Amino acid sequence: MPITCIRNAAWIIAWDPAAARHAYLRDADLVFEADRISFIGRLYTGPCDTEIDGRNRMVMPGLVDIHAHPSTEPFFRGIREEHGLPTMFMSGLYERGFAFRPDAAGRYAGKTTAYCEMLLTGITSIADLSGIDQGWIDLAARSGLRVFLAPSYASATWHLENNWQLKYAWDEPAGRRGLDAALKLIDAAQAHPSDRLSGILSPAQIDTCTADLLRDSHDAALSRNLPFTTHCAQSVNEFNEMTHRHGITPVQWANDIGILGRNTVLGHAIFIDEHSWLHWHTRRDLDILAGTGTSIAHCPSPFARYGQTLEDFGRYRRQGVNIGMGTDVAPHNLIEEMRLAATLARIAAEDITTTSLSDVFHAATAGGAQALGRTDIGRLEPGAKADLVLVDLKNPWMMPARDPLRSLVYTAADRAIETVFIDGRMVVEHGKVLTMDHAAALEALTDAQARMIAEVPNHDWARRGADDLTPASLPMLPGLN
Repeated sequence: MPITCIRNAAWIIAWDPAAARHAYLRDADLVFEADRISFIGRLYTGPCDTEIDGRNRMVMPGLVDIHAHPSTEPFFRGIREEHGLPTMFMSGLYERGFAFRPDAAGRYAGKTTAYCEMLLTGITSIADLSGIDQGWIDLAARSGLRVFLAPSYASATWHLENNWQLKYAWDEPAGRRGLDAALKLIDAAQAHPSDRLSGILSPAQIDTCTADLLRDSHDAALSRNLPFTTHCAQSVNEFNEMTHRHGITPVQWANDIGILGRNTVLGHAIFIDEHSWLHWHTRRDLDILAGTGTSIAHCPSPFARYGQTLEDFGRYRRQGVNIGMGTDVAPHNLIEEMRLAATLARIAAEDITTTSLSDVFHAATAGGAQALGRTDIGRLEPGAKADLVLVDLKNPWMMPARDPLRSLVYTAADRAIETVFIDGRMVVEHGKVLTMDHAAALEALTDAQARMIAEVPNHDWARRGADDLTPASLPMLPGLN
């Protein structure tokens, strides 16, 4: 097996198993054999086939993105950043989802673009919540990423007939067909020779699935030792709908029907019973999440754009809730999500001490790995997967690197990501993706977005165009003679 040694790395973010947390190690070597880390420490004297000079580098674990929609989110550049409806509690989710619909060829380009973004920003493992498109397994394998395919399905679809009331079109047999198709696709992914593909059972939303579909999906996940995820407590609309149906919060209903537990990841879980926007009469949801061992996927950017936030990251952590992080938006940049998560937590709590960068970095690595049921990713220690990122400490945005993790998250972000390894294979070198054609994907995405925009009036309930739904940020000057 080929042996690679990163020699005399200036900084390594290593895993401290005694404390169950990351810690800095200075001027040390990291060695990996094939797809596994075999040594972290000083003065490695064993055999080595390839040596990398680590003197001006920080080595950190690959980031774990547990909630992303790569087939659709890249299309919303220039569309969703300021798109929200006051009549739907600021959210633009529902209106945008109906009106802006990329075609199949476009979704492939979007997914390729997103995968490239993830690699360039140090993400090495992703939960890809998408519909089933032809070629998905092959693309995921070719990307070099560690992909947990999460084909989404539901018993109902949303629709609008005005701009304030969300309606549901129920088709329970479609949900059953979706579950069957998801299981078939996950079986095929796990059989892929790359050995980097797995699956997640992903009934789409707590409000679009019947209790039976949710329970059967959760049972299937348990029997196959897979994670289970659904969007839950992600909007005021959803909270109001579920309390109207059941008289209890979405989290409490999920607990009552038996779908919470250590293999469950709730997408977002922002609008729990104690959120200040809701004025609900209970304060049980956090205790339920912590007590059942349920994880949440925290994706601050899309909600911050609506003026919404988790209240707050530090409080969830102190209550004992495991938090992982996701992108759920373009750009697919988990470093920027970490920065925003830390900042918003302090604003929400009105307390600078409510959380630390250490806590947020844990969520983006080991916390995400825990949510996915893995202890061999999201950390650097012997025996873990060789999923690691080299950060250029001489990048001007990193200097001076007194505390390089802070410099990376608060200043440099992806500009300092130099090299990425997944399973011991180099997938990014000198800031360039080696596994896919990023430039070609962006051109295809541009063409596909134009096609999508042209179709918007055919999908919008009021036959409006894209410029009506989400006008440009600046007015257009008339042509000058």
